[in-house]
Amino acid sequence: MSAHTHDYDAVVARCFEAWNADGGEARAKAAAEAWTADGRRTGPVADATGHEAVTAVITSARERFPGFAFRLLGAVDGHHDTARFSWELVGGADGPAPVAGSDVLTLGPGGRIRAVYGFLDRVPEGA
Repeated sequence: MSAHTHDYDAVVARCFEAWNADGGEARAKAAAEAWTADGRRTGPVADATGHEAVTAVITSARERFPGFAFRLLGAVDGHHDTARFSWELVGGADGPAPVAGSDVLTLGPGGRIRAVYGFLDRVPEGA
């Protein structure tokens, strides 16, 4: 039996809005709306704390894969203040998806992201 205390789908959608926002100003605004002020994004490629640092990680990924977008794979699963989901980075509607991963996030006040722990499930050769 799960204790659902948040709208996990909405939280993850806000996270994807930050990852898929075009331009630095829109990306920074979306990250600030999704993460707490001391929110953290950590994974095998980067460890960032705070809106500015999280935005920089997102910007770096977007610059490395221009024209690509992050999309949800499957359903979001959550209980209490924790959610997990899988995603992939795709080029266009039917384009390649060279990167895929799974994330676990914890929530803080107001349903904003306190921390995301990312795992890469698929990465391009040589990356």
